[in-house]
Order: sequence, then structure tokens, then C-alpha cells
Amino acid sequence: MGTFKSAEEFLRLHSPVRPVLGLRPHAARRAARWFQHHFPGKTLYAVKANPMPIIIDALYKEGIRDFDVTSMPEVEQMAAFPQVTLYFMNPVKSRATIAKAYYEYGVRIFALDCRAELEKISEATGAARDLTLFVRIACEGRGSRIPLARKFGADPDEVVDLLLAARSSAERLGVSFHVGSQAMEPCRYREAMHHIDALIVESGVLPDIIDVGGGFPSAYTNLSPPPLGHYVSEIKGCFDSMNVFETCELICEPGRALVAEASSVIARVELRRGGALYLNDGAFGSLFDAAHFGFVYPVVLLPQAPRSTGALKPFLFYGPTCDSFDLMPGPFYLPGCVREGDFIEIGQLGAYGHVLGTRFNGHGLYDEVILRDEPMMTMYGGLDGREDVECVAGSESC
Repeated sequence: MGTFKSAEEFLRLHSPVRPVLGLRPHAARRAARWFQHHFPGKTLYAVKANPMPIIIDALYKEGIRDFDVTSMPEVEQMAAFPQVTLYFMNPVKSRATIAKAYYEYGVRIFALDCRAELEKISEATGAARDLTLFVRIACEGRGSRIPLARKFGADPDEVVDLLLAARSSAERLGVSFHVGSQAMEPCRYREAMHHIDALIVESGVLPDIIDVGGGFPSAYTNLSPPPLGHYVSEIKGCFDSMNVFETCELICEPGRALVAEASSVIARVELRRGGALYLNDGAFGSLFDAAHFGFVYPVVLLPQAPRSTGALKPFLFYGPTCDSFDLMPGPFYLPGCVREGDFIEIGQLGAYGHVLGTRFNGHGLYDEVILRDEPMMTMYGGLDGREDVECVAGSESC
């Protein structure tokens, strides 16, 4: 894995056949610094967003010691780091997985959202009394790009009984929720926390930890969220007024917000047909969110030669597989001169990018390089630590 000033410098020296991941661990470290400085509680990293060792190492070096894990491979990966705390926050786990995490890896923190899972955790750990249990409560997910309440979260009519039962089984009790991935409206945290507070009062059970989950957004060409400080302000204001002990802990589980800016992909144009570009990466690779959820990533034509300075035109992308679902509608704005053999850097792929890729149709292999330049868009711009959304290069709004 080589290190280069930019994707453009890399392409001056190489002509890659496979798509290339441009890794920016310094961007992950900057995001980790921001959360640890501004969030008024503990910051966990949701490993599922990007488990690449270089990204995990960057976050660890910046002081992240708490990790949201959701599978045994993630437990095994993160347990190799010294002085970390693992939060098994998947509300549904097999008995064998719970037992192995508890007995072999010392995991003591588990999430659940129904009575059956609570009983499973108790049985798999031998009715252990040293557990921290999080009851995950369903949220509507309005205002988020990817709502999550359909799959997980205790129903309102079950919450009170579940809190009472979990309290009697746990050394420490947490309450968690998730407003949905890429939450665009800070007020959704306020609504969720008010709802949680009402349930706490109704149950008479005071939790030891409030977990506001993930959902913190990143910037994309078609998604410009408010500054992250607005989200933190909403959360802090609500937490300060909740009916909890003064010793109650506040935590969050960002994934996308910590690592979205830490990777891009350098893709090659294999064919142009009018306003459609056929690339060597796509929906079954690192562009899943563009295909399925309408994310429009920032893009730039490389190298930025004189012929690429013309007017920008809208394009849609097709990936390399022989499947009609391999379509990213965009639109992605690029110079009208783009043609076969050109390379395009596609930004903001550090979260849920290549980690969602498959080997379908024989594709899905990447080369990797480290890039030292800034990400194409950022929520953490400015030397003074401002969290304004900035377009650095490549998108239509530049």
C-alpha cells in the first residue's frame, strides 16, 4: 500500500486495472477528535461502518476505546486491542455467540429489544449478575435517509415491562434508541429523548446510561445536513432535563460520521453511452448507497487536465456486473468531455462503501492506497475546528 499526496499524483505513476480505495486515516482521526471534544459523554465507534484495520487503528490512536460490535468477527477483531470496552449492541444474537462473547472475550454489555432476547442472554451467561443491559426502544426514524425502526426496537406497549425485567437482571441498565442512518434533522434526537423520558417516568425505572445511538450525518452532494454542533446541542439540552440520576452516563455510537470522509474510490470509465458512464465499480461494490438510497457522492474527473475544465454535465453510473440493478442514478456532475479510459474519484465512501461490496459476477476486488489530501467534502472543516459543511473539490456546488 503506497502513500500519495492525492489520487491525481497516484494516477501519474500508475494505471490501475481494478478500482482503488483512496484511504484517508487522517480524516477519521479528525472526526474522532471532534466527537471526543464536543460530545458531552462517551463516544463509541460502530465497527460495522468500516472495520478496515487502518481505519480502526486511526480511531484507536486518537483515543477511541469503546466500540459498538454486532457480530463475533467484530468482537474477535476489537478484543485484540488493549484497554477497550466492547458493547454488543445487536439486539438479536445467537445463544452460542452470547456465550462465547461473555466467557471467552469478557463482553459484559449487551443490547436487547424483547423479553425473549433478555431470557436468551440470561441463560447463555448462566444468569450472570455482572451485565450491563441496554433496552433498545423503537423510534420512527423520520427525517433520516435510512429509517431503522422496522427491524429493531421494543414496541411502546412492551417497554415498561421490559425495563422492569431488565433492571432486575442487570448490574447496570441502559436505554438506547436510533433515529435512523444519516439523520438530517437534529430535532429528531429531541423527540426521541422526550419519548424515552416519558417511558422512564411511566416505568419508575431509572437507567444508568442513556445511549442516543448513531445517525449522525455526513455531507454528500445532495445531502447537506446542519452542523454537527446542532445535534450535540439538542442532545445535551434534552439529557440535562431528563428524569435520571445525576450519575447517569450519556453515550453515542457514530459510525458514518466518524469514517465517511476517510475513503474514496478511484474508478475507471469502461464505456460512455450518452449520459451514462459504465465504471469498474458499482452497486455490488462500494456504491451501494448510491444505488439503493439515492446518495449522490462528490466526484471529480482525473487527472484534472485542460480538457476537463468545460461545463459540467449530469451523468448516471452503471457498475461492472451483468445486472440491471447495478445502476447509480445520481446525477453525478462531470465535465462533458469524459470518455472511456478516464478515471473518476468518488468521495465520501469511508462508511458503508466497499464493506458492503460482494464478489458477485467476479468483481469486488480493490487495490488500496493512502492519500494525504483532504476529503472532497467535510463536516469538520476549518483550522479553528468549525464543523461547517465544506465542499473541497469535485461536486457541482464547488
